[in-house]
Amino acid sequence: MVSPLQQTYGQRALKQANPAAKLLLETMERKKSNLAVSMDVSKTKDFLAIIDVVGPFTHIDILEDFEYGLIHQLQDLSKKHDFMIFEDRKFADIGNTVVLQYSSGVHKIASWSHITNAHPVPGPSIIAGLSSIGLPLGRGLLLLAEMSTKGALTTGVYTEQAVRMARASRDFVIGFIAQRRMEGVGLAQGEVPDRDEDFLILTPGVGLHSQGDAMGQQYRTPKEVVSDSGCDVIIVGRGIYGTDLSLTDAIADRAKQYMAEGWEAYLQRIV
Repeated sequence: MVSPLQQTYGQRALKQANPAAKLLLETMERKKSNLAVSMDVSKTKDFLAIIDVVGPFTHIDILEDFEYGLIHQLQDLSKKHDFMIFEDRKFADIGNTVVLQYSSGVHKIASWSHITNAHPVPGPSIIAGLSSIGLPLGRGLLLLAEMSTKGALTTGVYTEQAVRMARASRDFVIGFIAQRRMEGVGLAQGEVPDRDEDFLILTPGVGLHSQGDAMGQQYRTPKEVVSDSGCDVIIVGRGIYGTDLSLTDAIADRAKQYMAEGWEAYLQRIV
């Protein structure tokens, strides 16, 4: 059987049971883009303006003037530009609490976000809670198995446990926030890998040049992430929208450059 590393996104979409995973891979194949734009901006006006320019993925967590009416505008842009919505919520509480956080409150995340994510720290109950709300709606969950910051504790046994939890809930957990592929991770000695396993890997810490910042973030290039490490989606924030949010032409140009380099790295991988 051909490894997911050598398969196209379209071929992998055919194997996915989860609707969100299937739609994500189909959208990437159709748009020829594996770029996710992480929108950590604080004002609704800037948020919507940049989304209208870059149009692939987004999340909504850091908004000072949030109103639920924004969601309808975001959904309209999602349809206009053919992108999915990934809310980078990073759930990290017990099952009953995350049920309420996911389904209720001012954000009502499950009603509009195709994909969200969670820390595996609380154990399997966090997946069970989120799944009880998201699975009937066709949503998907990513587990934070690794992080791109220097000194992160998401290594070793922590990562292995995250992968084991995901394998036990493959109907809802569609992949990981991670820095590499997870095939073979967390297997017991002598345990045979499941050849049908195909988790998606979404990777932050991507820049056009390998470098870091004063806050401990470590950057790798799209080629290093997609072609060399086998990850599926590059997550880029400040590298695209920078510090001057009014320069929409420059933002669009940087998004196109990241999209082109991410896609070229993918094409090199599947050859």
